[in-house]
Amino acid sequence: MADVAALEHCSKKMLGGWSAADFGLYGQDMRVHLDVEKCQGHNRCYALAPELFDVDDYGEAVLIGDGDVSVDLEAKARLAASNCPEYAITISD
Repeated sequence: MADVAALEHCSKKMLGGWSAADFGLYGQDMRVHLDVEKCQGHNRCYALAPELFDVDDYGEAVLIGDGDVSVDLEAKARLAASNCPEYAITISD
């Protein structure tokens, strides 16, 4: 007969307990970089990821913090980078 505790552990993992970070896909110290020379103030990054970007007095994007991205904001960081028409946002893992 199977160990009940082991089955409960496996069932919890099957119901969403695993994350992509468990498999080395995400969560590897992602950083977002903003090239202020390229930024033209479209502010799509701010609209898509206000937790990571802000807008200065001149209407151009600025990073909030030092560029470190928490695991829960990685998708938003990638979305902001892929939607920047000036390619001013890059991601490093």
